[in-house]
Amino acid sequence: MLFRSNLSPKLIAMTKGLQTYDYIVFILYFLIIASYGYWIYRRKQSAGALSTDFFLAEGQLTWWAIGASLIASNISAEQFIGMSGNGFRIGLAISAYEWIAAVSLVVVAIFFMPVYLKNKIYTMPQFLKTRYNETVAMIMAIFWLFLYIFVNLTSILYLGAIAINNLTGGSHFHLIMIGLALFALFITLGGMKVIGYTDVIQVLVLTVGGLITSYIALTVVAEKFGLGSNAMAGLNHLIKVAPDHFKMIFDKPTASATQKEIDNYSSLPGLAMMAAGMWVANLNYWGCNQYITQRALGADLKTARNGILFAAFLKLLMPVLVVLPGIAAYVLYQNGELQSEMLSNGALNQDNAYSSVVGFLPIGLKGLSMAALTAAIVASLAGKANSISTIYSLDIYKKYINKEASDKKIVSRGRAMIIVSLIIAIIINWQDALGIGGKGGFEFIQKYTGYISPAIFPVFLLGFFWKRTSSNAAITGIIVGVILSIVFDKFMVGWAGNETILYTAYANGRGGFEIPYLIQMGWVFVFTFITIVLVSILDKKGHTQEHKLQEDKNQYALSNANIAMVIIVLGLVAAMYIRFW
Repeated sequence: MLFRSNLSPKLIAMTKGLQTYDYIVFILYFLIIASYGYWIYRRKQSAGALSTDFFLAEGQLTWWAIGASLIASNISAEQFIGMSGNGFRIGLAISAYEWIAAVSLVVVAIFFMPVYLKNKIYTMPQFLKTRYNETVAMIMAIFWLFLYIFVNLTSILYLGAIAINNLTGGSHFHLIMIGLALFALFITLGGMKVIGYTDVIQVLVLTVGGLITSYIALTVVAEKFGLGSNAMAGLNHLIKVAPDHFKMIFDKPTASATQKEIDNYSSLPGLAMMAAGMWVANLNYWGCNQYITQRALGADLKTARNGILFAAFLKLLMPVLVVLPGIAAYVLYQNGELQSEMLSNGALNQDNAYSSVVGFLPIGLKGLSMAALTAAIVASLAGKANSISTIYSLDIYKKYINKEASDKKIVSRGRAMIIVSLIIAIIINWQDALGIGGKGGFEFIQKYTGYISPAIFPVFLLGFFWKRTSSNAAITGIIVGVILSIVFDKFMVGWAGNETILYTAYANGRGGFEIPYLIQMGWVFVFTFITIVLVSILDKKGHTQEHKLQEDKNQYALSNANIAMVIIVLGLVAAMYIRFW
């Protein structure tokens, strides 16, 4: 059936920006979150609160609060905006990050979390100090601070401000960015207990808002193609008219491949990405990342494990919330709609996909959707800022600047660091100094995090499961891994050519050739892993001088309920891949 631009007047009216009722809904949301956060802060405040209580909410988060907080912190602007943008360009295949993440959360719950909790680990640098030595911990503390501030926090704030700016008319970017930073600051200054419990509301709002947005988007597709007001008919039509957008695994490009096919494969290089790169990205993010693990580090093992497995369930739902709207926007755009909505500075911008679809929501619900988007952005900003504060306060300030600092002083400095990091992010984003807007937000984060991930993850992995791994080997591995990441990304093609036994470089559409970054991550991980193993073997005395992790022979045992949850998660992921292979 040919596309017909025959939206009902009611639906056309939905696209005309935010109305008064939308702003009322949004303001009510802000007041509810702020009031609830303050109530939690007062209710759980104690005169003798320790710094670990501020940073970790030690013993005060339930399993459902931990799971919700994990998802709220993860599902931010890079998901709603960046992943919807990739849904527009690539399709359902970008869901690999979500579904492999669910499997990764299972691995973290079973194997990683027992090690952390048995050894009373509060920060990732602390783990490195406990397992290796102070030098390794210091190096990584500095690395993480720079990564969190200059890549993660900055990009989340930029993408979030862009999205809300598009929804509100497109002329208030800087004001919105400042507003988001202040909103996140308000939540963050209350500490992890406020973040954790407000995240429960945030997840509820973003889930409901996301589901409504996806439902309306599919309904609009159905109406535009004369299929009635039926969301399932809209979904079936998307699958019919855009089959390439419902492939999970891309074939390796041939000589006759289009640039679009090459770009898709470069982003998600078929089965090759499953060899290492995708797993490195996800396991490092979910298991070796202060920003994420911090939610569970203050709980007991049962609570933490249940919370993480609950997050795995929620993760399976995310493609429905963030990818389907992007695919819907693609089909609509290809058939003459959303032409102006998808533009930024006169050029097509994939990251406008989500905000374009939100434009179809009716008055009031559009405000709810903006609240959902804001919830995701603020929750992620707050979580990231808290992690920056935690690492700075516990792993740098207390250890190297003021070793005698009281808990009150540590918390004070942590709060100051939150303010400083948000100001830095605003300054960098004022004129988009990092070029986030030109790269596609989600891929920007993945690529530059990928410089660090394959260097760090082997250090953790071998530290967990191979007692002989030495500190000298860990330091060597980190240095080698970072250097190799830069070499593979910037120099390898020029030195070794486009085709080698390790990789194939593809045209990037800008006159050059690039190795798919997930392939890069895979090889950097392999070489870093081998380097650490070899240095550890040669370092005959190094491993005998390290701190030893405490172990419990039963720490990996699962309850029957845990086993059932694991089977369901793995079964659903397998079913999705079988259906959309």
